[in-house]
Amino acid sequence: MIRSELVQKLCQNFPDLTQREVETVVSSIFDSITDQLAQGGRVELRGFGAFSTRKRDARVGRNPRTGESVQVDAKRVPYFKPGKEMRERLNLQEVTSG
Repeated sequence: MIRSELVQKLCQNFPDLTQREVETVVSSIFDSITDQLAQGGRVELRGFGAFSTRKRDARVGRNPRTGESVQVDAKRVPYFKPGKEMRERLNLQEVTSG
């Protein structure tokens, strides 16, 4: 699902809100999550999962086109850990069909 599909689905579920209002809400949520992660924080949505960042150390990488060694700087990358309810829901098919 892409962002525009999410907005359309929410518009269907909440017909009293305009598409512009729904887009504003979705953008605000994503911006809040991004801002919190940028500050080094963590965002936990019960039943869904938790967003955090992990540190990657500097390393020597390789340019796939030329094979040349390239220095890759240290950086923080986003990390998502699904919650228990989400994991159970995703694995429900395997349990019932197994």
